[in-house]
Amino acid sequence: MQGFYSKLDSSPSSSPLLGVGMGREGAPVPLSLAVETEKAQALLQTFSSASLLASAGLGMFCVVADHALQLSVIQNHLWLRAALDNATHGLVGLWSWAVVIGLRKKSDLYEVLLAGLLASIIDLDHFYMAGSLSLKAAVSLPQRPPLHCSSLIPVLCLSLRFLMWIGRLKDAWCSLPWMLFISMATHHVRDAVRHGLWVCPFGNTAPLPYWLYVSTTATLPHLCSVLMYLTGTRDVISTKHGVAIDV
Repeated sequence: MQGFYSKLDSSPSSSPLLGVGMGREGAPVPLSLAVETEKAQALLQTFSSASLLASAGLGMFCVVADHALQLSVIQNHLWLRAALDNATHGLVGLWSWAVVIGLRKKSDLYEVLLAGLLASIIDLDHFYMAGSLSLKAAVSLPQRPPLHCSSLIPVLCLSLRFLMWIGRLKDAWCSLPWMLFISMATHHVRDAVRHGLWVCPFGNTAPLPYWLYVSTTATLPHLCSVLMYLTGTRDVISTKHGVAIDV
């Protein structure tokens, strides 16, 4: 995948003191224009061929994994079915976040693994709701457990962002709410094929058509990238910390 590096901080052709940069022909370019041009290029890369290919691969993985889970050898074993279904949730979340940030450094790998973990541990609320460690009880609940309420996604993400602001956490952590968004959203969309989306306090939607689930899952990383751009998260990561952003 192609990455995006902020060149304005390191290029000798730009000077924050003068407020100008040098164009390709050596002509002075206002620094603000150079910044906006760089931002526009980063946004366009959101739909680069490498990024689109990775998203297409994610969609194909969803189809293959879901069909594999329907095999009788898996369906006839409750623990195996539950473990593989949860692992699929994790891999979809992991893959989705990898499309958003790319894999260039060791820390990127840790982020991607964390996204996969977050997408998987959502299902622990089944056991909380059942009040038991029994898997049979956990999958036979009369109603859906709390973390499967889709209305919680914006609430939790905004709350996390607020807590980070209160705690004055480093800008390097600014993508954490977006990681949580991807992890929860991919999990909820996948579950919605069978149960619909639970939107409190309005109730459940109809189950999502399978094609809509696959296309939404493949599109979510690009939506996340655009929203990160619009909210300035990408600027913070790339210009303040020199981090490569894969879009």
